[in-house]
Amino acid sequence: MCGRYSFAIEDGLIKERFGVTVRSAIYKARYNCAPSQNLAVITNEEPDVLNFYRWGLIPYWAKDPVIGNKLINAKAETILEKPSFKNAFRSHRCLVLSDGFFEWKKNGKKIPFYVTLKGHVPFAMAGIWDRWRDPAGSLVNSFSIITTVPNSLMAEIHDRMPVILERENEKKWLANTPAEELVSLLRPYPNSGMTASQVSDLVNSPKNDNAEIIH
Repeated sequence: MCGRYSFAIEDGLIKERFGVTVRSAIYKARYNCAPSQNLAVITNEEPDVLNFYRWGLIPYWAKDPVIGNKLINAKAETILEKPSFKNAFRSHRCLVLSDGFFEWKKNGKKIPFYVTLKGHVPFAMAGIWDRWRDPAGSLVNSFSIITTVPNSLMAEIHDRMPVILERENEKKWLANTPAEELVSLLRPYPNSGMTASQVSDLVNSPKNDNAEIIH
């Protein structure tokens, strides 16, 4: 499971790294991204713009938006089978931007760890998105992060990890690529390129959204 992550990058670096237009009035650094919040994504619909979608996928056919609370992650192994995810995987994909994610190791109590790529460089997690219309006619854009089995580093902490795309595959993820071909990208990121550190219990509360939580 991936239930919390960070994306605290300067506007200029976002544009340089991901090649998107950043609307500075909307973007702000986030150290403790949590479900139900509007967070930074790049979609296949607008690959040149940084958008902000609600974390927790609400399928277009849903009768109640509360379903999104249960659909923050989509398992790579069953993504082409689950009704909530298969259509989005084929036609509505996105990059979920991050510079690290949190996971809790069970050792008597839950111990939080912060996992990053070496050098603490920004990266993109594989995501899917959908657009739901509420009874009043307003549109809600939402997304889910795809997870896979852990690499050897993550296996010491948890039994799942988010799919982190290799940089050279990010455009392929957003392109009109056959779904069956994209399945091969849903694999664990090499543990040799990652690092994990225990961090403060402050991360346990989404209300704490500052740099102190990663100390």
